[in-house]
Amino acid sequence: MAQDSAPRRTSLFFPILLIATGVAVLYLERHPEVDIWGILRTYWPVILICLGVGKIWDSWRTRNNPAASGPSMGGIIAAIAVVAIFAMLIRHNGWLGQWRGDTVYAMQHSDRTVDRDDAKDVNARVKMGAGDLDISGGSTHLLEADFDYRGSFAAPKVDYSISGTTGNLDITQDNSQRHFTTSSDNHWTLHLANNVPLELHIDMGAGRGNLRLRDIQVTDLSLNLGAGQVDLDLTGTRKQDLTADIEGGVGEADIRLPKSVGLVVNAHGGLGTIDTNGLRQDGDEYVNDAYGKSPVTIRLRVRGGIGRISLTEE
Repeated sequence: MAQDSAPRRTSLFFPILLIATGVAVLYLERHPEVDIWGILRTYWPVILICLGVGKIWDSWRTRNNPAASGPSMGGIIAAIAVVAIFAMLIRHNGWLGQWRGDTVYAMQHSDRTVDRDDAKDVNARVKMGAGDLDISGGSTHLLEADFDYRGSFAAPKVDYSISGTTGNLDITQDNSQRHFTTSSDNHWTLHLANNVPLELHIDMGAGRGNLRLRDIQVTDLSLNLGAGQVDLDLTGTRKQDLTADIEGGVGEADIRLPKSVGLVVNAHGGLGTIDTNGLRQDGDEYVNDAYGKSPVTIRLRVRGGIGRISLTEE
């Protein structure tokens, strides 16, 4: 006589998870500032952990009560645990957010205005771990800054002091965050004064830089880009010589240069393609027709592993 087969248990893990996913999509429609998909990309192993714990629970239950029937309790427990954990992460009140002591995913905004006071010239340093950086002129102050960043980033800091007749402006951010981020999670917009002689040093780990410096009296520019793309506009009228150094890891650089100002460009060091428009090659350098004739000269050095450089004279 054949023995009765053991009762088959159905798992409610995936049906509950599907319902939770639908709720998450509806929540996202009403709260677009919450990066639900970023949370899933970062913490998806939680699902595997909870599912494994549920399987262990069902195995233990079967050994102790082989005749038990009904739905898989391990699957139900696992699904409830997954939903609860992700709900806490979305609401920014989970155990991880409390351990870090900050808001993990919500977008934050801050702004800052700085006056140059009695400084005749300024040394400015911008240090950004990752993100989008926009710099332009036109400010009636030394600096007008707007910062948009997720809570997984620290708030940007702006420090200004004067030594003698020189102002020292530092714009920095603690980049110790460990969460999944994109460049849109960290966006800085900096407006600088046009009428202040400026030494500008920019250090970006990764991201995109849109540097419209045509109206700013930059006398020395240093740009260190780890990975990403930079659009640099140095056109416009120049009253003083400009020395610019660009060093990159991986990415592209689109550089616009003025036709009426003498130009000499030196590019070397593991570079990819170099596209020039309006410049001619002179040995290892590129120059324009105004080089050696205009009272002001732009000396540009490009180094590093930048994949493509576009030099356009306007």
